[in-house]
Amino acid sequence: MLISIVPHRVLGVIPARYASSRFPGKVLATIAGKTMLQHVWERASQARYLTSLAIATDDERIRDAAREFGARVVMTRADHVSGTDRVAEAASSSNAGIVVNIQGDEPMIDPTAIDIAILGLIENDEAPMATLKKRIERPGDVTDPNVVKVVTDASGMAIYFSRSPIPYLRDKQGDESRSPAFPYFKHLGLYAYRRDFLLAYPDLPVGPLERAERLEQLRAIENGFKIHVGETEYDSVGVDTPEDCARVAEIFEKTMVST
Repeated sequence: MLISIVPHRVLGVIPARYASSRFPGKVLATIAGKTMLQHVWERASQARYLTSLAIATDDERIRDAAREFGARVVMTRADHVSGTDRVAEAASSSNAGIVVNIQGDEPMIDPTAIDIAILGLIENDEAPMATLKKRIERPGDVTDPNVVKVVTDASGMAIYFSRSPIPYLRDKQGDESRSPAFPYFKHLGLYAYRRDFLLAYPDLPVGPLERAERLEQLRAIENGFKIHVGETEYDSVGVDTPEDCARVAEIFEKTMVST
């Protein structure tokens, strides 16, 4: 892990569970000779502003595999309903002021993207939470409800997250589903939290917007908290199915051949 010049203790946590309805044990799937979890660990370890990194799991198979490649492992309860809850438990025994939730199913995570989210908190004292956005390049993503969109104010604070195209272009210059001339942004699910806020987050009341969109980050906005959204060129490549894993393996193979 690179040495941080930021005067904060920053803990990165990779929540990893074995159970998955579409792809059980996916974090232990092999990609280019390593488990997906090891790829995530090695890439996250390159983030400049992380001062420590841990894998949080309730499964002994994941614990044993992680220890084989030298990862620090925190065992958590098995009844967590979300990765955020698992990260919060892992962070509860840490004295880090900032905690980053790093998805365990993104083997191509960009270390710079992690740093951008961290800096979003360090440089914005009024925000207890930070995340990322990327400009949408594929026209179909604008109207795809599986691609979450985000709009921000002039200071980079989130105004709203939605599965619908936001903003709505009243005076269209063509069909935005085919030609997104307006700079739409997709939300990337990497989060940095101030530790105290993270620990209190599960107890915040769930509001109608979160229920309607089924987007957990709306809980912060509905309860009056700011979320800083940093922009990145990194486009997340998550693995949800065996087919996703095969596609990522092909990308790794092409990358290794080209280098």
